[in-house]
Amino acid sequence: MVEIKRAYEAPSRDDGYRVLIDRLWPRGIKKTDLKIDEWIKILAPSAELRRAFGHDPKRWAMFQARYKSELRSSEAKEKIRALVERAKNGKVTLIYSAKDVEHNNAVVLKRMISRKLRTPAKTSKGKRS
Repeated sequence: MVEIKRAYEAPSRDDGYRVLIDRLWPRGIKKTDLKIDEWIKILAPSAELRRAFGHDPKRWAMFQARYKSELRSSEAKEKIRALVERAKNGKVTLIYSAKDVEHNNAVVLKRMISRKLRTPAKTSKGKRS
C-alpha cells in the first residue's frame, strides 16, 4: 500500500515506511521532527522542472509528462522498484512539502508505484507472469 503525506503533517505509526521525495529539505522542519526512514532525492523533480511548473495547475499535464520522463533514469527506476517491493510487504508513505495536495510529485509517484503493484511482472521474454 502507498500513501502520500505532507511533511508538515504529524508523523504517525500508521505511516509505515516514510520516504521524503523532495530534493530540498522542507522549510522550518527539524530533521529530528520529520521522522523519515529514507530521503530519496533522485525521485524529486529537477530544479528546472520545479521552476517551469511553479505549482500552476494549468501546467499540471506538462509537469506530469516531464516528471515521468525524469523518472526513467536507471537510478530512479531502481529506487522505484525498491519502493514497489517494500509496498508489497507493508505501507509506504511518500512525504512531500508542496502546499498543493492535488498537483505535486507525490501524486504522480504514488500513481506510478500503485500501478506497478497491480501489474504482474513481465518475464524475460516479455510475457506477463
